[in-house]
Amino acid sequence: MLAGAVEFVIGVDTHRDSHTAAVVNAATGGVVDQLSVATDAFGFRRLKAFADQHADGSRVWAIEGTGSYGAGLTTSLLEAGEWVVEIDRPARPARRDGAKSDDLDAVRAAREALSRQHLAQPRARGDREALRVLMAARQGAVVGRTKAIGQLKALIVNAPQVLRDQLRRGTTDEQLQRCARLRTLPTHSIEHRATVQAIRGTARRALALEAEAAEYETELERLVVAICPVLLDQPGIGTITAAQFLISWSHIGRIRSEAAFASLAARPRFPPAVDK
Repeated sequence: MLAGAVEFVIGVDTHRDSHTAAVVNAATGGVVDQLSVATDAFGFRRLKAFADQHADGSRVWAIEGTGSYGAGLTTSLLEAGEWVVEIDRPARPARRDGAKSDDLDAVRAAREALSRQHLAQPRARGDREALRVLMAARQGAVVGRTKAIGQLKALIVNAPQVLRDQLRRGTTDEQLQRCARLRTLPTHSIEHRATVQAIRGTARRALALEAEAAEYETELERLVVAICPVLLDQPGIGTITAAQFLISWSHIGRIRSEAAFASLAARPRFPPAVDK
């Protein structure tokens, strides 16, 4: 635990535009001083100078949201050789006046770190962050394609009879290709022309999102091969599974044991027994 390892814990409550830090004495839990800064390079330097002044000894930073609002500060501190641990954003107790206090939340982050037996290291950036952003973008494209296909199916069901008979057969891929090539004639009714325009645009959107997702997957495969090619040699592990594994694992030391990784993955540590 931190109480016997450091003299000070600096808790940081992170937000989009401001960070609030509280220096807490590790032995007593008392608050030494507090400071709020903007979330920019100048603000990060102010926090470092603040820590040098009020926590001039062995110290650790307990930061909420190291992978989101606290990512910039975390990166800056790690580059400066500081010890940083990640604290999950705790539930905020209701306050009688409904007000929010960043100062109290920063102190709570520091004391939360002091009370824990196991503390997580911040997730790595670099290769891992490259995988994460590509996975997020691919997921958005896949979800968008699925929604576009659902919309297309509904448009076909409600299309004029001639269009419906023309488009409702075949696989989804065949429907997408056929719908994307639809044309109209001046002799068609306004309903027919409008429906064709909607169906064609929706199909083309689905195809564009499919191509976008494939492009992300190609880049993900390149990164996985560069980082840990042995993963793709394992039975049942493809590019997406391997990428997610590397994102969750992050780096050596973040996950302390096999059991901790099993807990993170929400899977049993051992396969269930099978009755014979």
